[in-house]
Amino acid sequence: MARVLIVDDQEDARETLADLLRYAGHEVATAANGYEALTYLRAHSRPQLILLDLMMPVMNGWEFRRQQLADALLADIPVAIVSGADRVEQKETAFGAVTFFVKPVDVDSLLQTVAGYT
Repeated sequence: MARVLIVDDQEDARETLADLLRYAGHEVATAANGYEALTYLRAHSRPQLILLDLMMPVMNGWEFRRQQLADALLADIPVAIVSGADRVEQKETAFGAVTFFVKPVDVDSLLQTVAGYT
């Protein structure tokens, strides 16, 4: 069982991913934007993986990742991008993400990736 934090502003997408991962036996927390995610991370047990959308209000995925990497207590938590943004694949390496998923997400690939962080 992995602990996963899902960060996505679209409630339907966030809850669908959360339900899927919970059904697969994982522990899941959610946040609607990068600011909520940072607040959660600083107050709760560390997740083993963060699933991060890029395009969000309040604090987008890019700013979240900059702040995460600047925080020594959070910097080493792996991040997988889950986004509909164009050319995410090309930006993945510079962003430091372990992998990426383009919406709509391939369920089998997502479950396989998350299982690798148990």
